Amino acid sequence: MTRQSTMATPPAADTDSPDAAATTSLRVVRLARRGDLPALLKLAAQAGPGMTSFKPDEAALEARLARVAATLAGQAPTAEQGYLFVMEDVTSGEIAGVCGLEAAVGLEQPFYTYRKDTIVHASRELNVWSRMLTLSLSNDLTGYSELCSLLLDPSWRGHGNGALLSKARFLFMAQFPERFGPHVCAELRGFFDDNGQSPFWQSLGQHFFKIDFDQADYLTSIGKKSFVAELMPKYPIYVDFLSPPAQAAIGVTHRDTLPARRLLEQEGMRSGAHVDIFDSGPVLEARVADLRAARDSRYLSVTLTGTAGQDEGAAPAVPNAEPYLVACLGLDGFRATLVTGRPERRAFALSPLAAQALGVKQGDRIQVLPLKPPRADAI
Repeated sequence: MTRQSTMATPPAADTDSPDAAATTSLRVVRLARRGDLPALLKLAAQAGPGMTSFKPDEAALEARLARVAATLAGQAPTAEQGYLFVMEDVTSGEIAGVCGLEAAVGLEQPFYTYRKDTIVHASRELNVWSRMLTLSLSNDLTGYSELCSLLLDPSWRGHGNGALLSKARFLFMAQFPERFGPHVCAELRGFFDDNGQSPFWQSLGQHFFKIDFDQADYLTSIGKKSFVAELMPKYPIYVDFLSPPAQAAIGVTHRDTLPARRLLEQEGMRSGAHVDIFDSGPVLEARVADLRAARDSRYLSVTLTGTAGQDEGAAPAVPNAEPYLVACLGLDGFRATLVTGRPERRAFALSPLAAQALGVKQGDRIQVLPLKPPRADAI
């Protein structure tokens, strides 16, 4: 198991607001490169406990950027393939956020979760039966692709930034499904009390590991996972033996991660039978082919409109316009942004600023997806 929190800093309440998206300067999500290292270190310093996949560790971040480059060049084995994206302000060049994708987890290092099961005990003689929830150490998600490392700078909350950062990855997967497994998962940070403690860890994990939560979390993040198999119980754990607060915490999402969970659920991710082994946070899962971007993305031609100095990167006001995620086509040069508009026949209007940010021109093909699902499907 590699503990990878999905959003250390949540988007603000107006994340999906069309008005907010239209009144801010343009952001793009692109693949990270080696020159981003100083900005990534600065951003990683803001990550809190649970964000084990994105620590302010220069050597680790250098290695991760090298792994991205090797993945894009086709030089990385499947077990090492991964992608890291940054959200950049077009005007200032500032890096406002980061997010990641792993092609396949558990192939080289074990990917541990607890699987929730039910065991029934019955006595015909006493006419008594009971249904008991258990947790079993599992490698069931081996080979799944994983959404990870989502972090947004607090000063960039709102204006659609959180939604763009999270959802751009789904556009990428829809463009290149052959680079990912048939299923995708995302581990969410679990419940912590007002004192910053995990009731689940206090009731279970600490008795086996004899180290604190942050240390155990960090060791798994740097690939030292053998202690999990060595120290964790080999048999199912009866949930009724845990403390009441620990039982109540199983599968509960940290309050700061709830906005990120809603964004993932809008794209088709759902909580399944697995939870994190340290804080019992939920693991969302989906078939890649069933994700909204895979089903509903349209590939349209660019129509340039507006003026070169247009600030927000959206097309001029269009009746019934909505916020759309728009991405250029291509691997190394993948770029996605958020604009307001409406498809017209087989075309989509972009301002010159948006087109320049995406690296496209009149007549080029782009990938287009409404920011939010239709109201009937909304979460």
